[in-house]
Amino acid sequence: MIHTRLKAALLSALAALAGLAACTGTGTGTDAAPAARRWQPQPRTAWQWQLSGKVSLAADVPVYDIDGFDNTAATVAALHRRGRKAICYISVGAWEDFRSDAAAFPKKVLGRSNGWDGERWLDIRRTAILRPLMAKRFDICRTKGFDAVEPDNTDGYRNRTGFKLTAADQLTFNRMIAKLAHDRGMAVGLKNDLDQIPQLLGDFDFAVNEQCAEFDECARLKPFIAAGKAVFHVEYNLPPSRFCAQSGRLGLSSMEKRLELGAWRAPCPTAVAQNS
Repeated sequence: MIHTRLKAALLSALAALAGLAACTGTGTGTDAAPAARRWQPQPRTAWQWQLSGKVSLAADVPVYDIDGFDNTAATVAALHRRGRKAICYISVGAWEDFRSDAAAFPKKVLGRSNGWDGERWLDIRRTAILRPLMAKRFDICRTKGFDAVEPDNTDGYRNRTGFKLTAADQLTFNRMIAKLAHDRGMAVGLKNDLDQIPQLLGDFDFAVNEQCAEFDECARLKPFIAAGKAVFHVEYNLPPSRFCAQSGRLGLSSMEKRLELGAWRAPCPTAVAQNS
């Protein structure tokens, strides 16, 4: 039988070890929260996605997805005062030469262009290098008060990146990204990467998808809906009349956007106002 003082000491030591296990190694500490305490957007939740121009607060929707670097804590607070949730857009799988931390990325992790000016794929196998850089980016999101993160470029293994990336490499990286968000008390969305939904459904709180209707892929997002997790979806080349009926049947949160992702939006009428 364990002596009372020894038992107390052991419990204290175990608690300390648990605290260390939650640490990200960045020296910033974490706000790790169980899923029950994180924001969990539900299917059909209406949203706005604006990554260019000054954020317009005119859209009467419960969720805004905006750029994490370009927007301030004041903008996030303004959204919160209006009862909105705020998602922090951050590129995790590609380097951007216009970001304030661009110089922190060593050349050896930079690959081919991803098709956008000033952007190059990252070697996601280099987690020892990329993990602390992404942790700092997610710290920015948390400090500004965001509720969730939209990590972009999470399907490099299916592209010509300049690196021999595998599906296993992508799973490892994407799970690392999800944990970085969860360790900071934020929800996290799986961006595109349809092939790995079965493996990653449990790691992500919602999905963000582009053009699943145009490419006849929307049914592949049903596992998120079945799990009670929102799918935030946009089309660029189809009018709402071409995809809203299917979106409504599937339970997606859908709208048409222009490619520059400004304030303009043409939502499907099936999205409803839920912010729980």
